[in-house]
Amino acid sequence: MEFWMRRLFNAPLAQPTSAERIRSILTAADSMTVVTDEGRTEVSRLGGPGISEHIHLHPAPAGAGRHGTDAPVDGPVRATLEFTDIAPTPVRDRVRARVLLAGWLLDSTEHSTPQGSRCMQFAGAVLDRGGERVTVSLDELMEADTDPLATCEAGMLTHLLDDHGDIVDLLLRLVKPRLTLGARRALPVAIDRYGITLRLEYADTYADARLPFPAPVKEVDQAGVRIHSLLNMARHRTPRSWLLSDS
Repeated sequence: MEFWMRRLFNAPLAQPTSAERIRSILTAADSMTVVTDEGRTEVSRLGGPGISEHIHLHPAPAGAGRHGTDAPVDGPVRATLEFTDIAPTPVRDRVRARVLLAGWLLDSTEHSTPQGSRCMQFAGAVLDRGGERVTVSLDELMEADTDPLATCEAGMLTHLLDDHGDIVDLLLRLVKPRLTLGARRALPVAIDRYGITLRLEYADTYADARLPFPAPVKEVDQAGVRIHSLLNMARHRTPRSWLLSDS
């Protein structure tokens, strides 16, 4: 009932907050770029936990620069960690978001952190999605929940596309007709606890259509149930012939 009331009164669709998006991107990341005064270094995971498990964030001293412009003390290395969130499916414009963490890298021996980890005095985080930049504080990051689908999203989307293409066609019945007009193809581009997003590609551009779940996913095992709920809704919609050939 809550889902249909939301659709009836055109309430905003539930989506992850900027802090939640950053947490999820960091959790799923297997590489990053470390930028210091000495240059840029690409860091990739060589096995074991993801990159985020090797970075521990700590509050910066009072009075330190907001975005890492002034080192708080002698010794720490001013740095920016750059993460790129790339869609796992072959959609047009695969970069979904970028995350920048600014601060100072410290010697892990100064803190109780596992061997191979690095500490970072946190100055600020920025989420860039489609050119829209949002600044997030350390408190917001610490309070945000990581999406339960963050680490398995890529596998879920590629499985959906490779083995269940008919499901995508069925889900298109839930997309507003004006968005499907002239579309050449549609692919799943993202899935999170709140819903699934389809990317509709046209001759020269694209548009994203978000399909919210009736209720948020709390555990990974619930994702299949939520998708089946959307499919049941779609089966009650009249099919539309919309997809153009690529020729």
